[in-house]
Amino acid sequence: MLNEFKEFIAKGNVLDLAVGVIIGGAFALITGSLVADIIMPIVGAIFGGLDFSNYFLGLGPEVTASTLEAAKEQGAVLAYGSFLTVIVNFIIIAFVIFMLVRYVNKIRANMETAEAEAEEEPAAPAEDIVLLTEIRDALRK
Repeated sequence: MLNEFKEFIAKGNVLDLAVGVIIGGAFALITGSLVADIIMPIVGAIFGGLDFSNYFLGLGPEVTASTLEAAKEQGAVLAYGSFLTVIVNFIIIAFVIFMLVRYVNKIRANMETAEAEAEEEPAAPAEDIVLLTEIRDALRK
């Protein structure tokens, strides 16, 4: 069983997956920072400093606080503002990733086209080869 586990771990797909997860985690931090630190402040400035994170609905009469953190300490709250913020972040991150993948796909397509053109050598027509071979053989005689 230990040998089977070693073979499983040593397979390229598992290592590729591990690298993908690690890179994905790092990329998530980058895109999260991009959204939180760069894009959302611009969106907030455009919409007059709108901040969804403190929008909530208290689920009991004991919830009277004006901020989400204080309201959570008082009792149960429906934090719909946080949910809206996560949805907006997801849409922005998905768009950024879409643009990145689109750009990478264009680069790959250009590289594949260039490689295909380099590999294709114009083949001499078969009729010309036969004719030239006949001329060569006639000159030898």
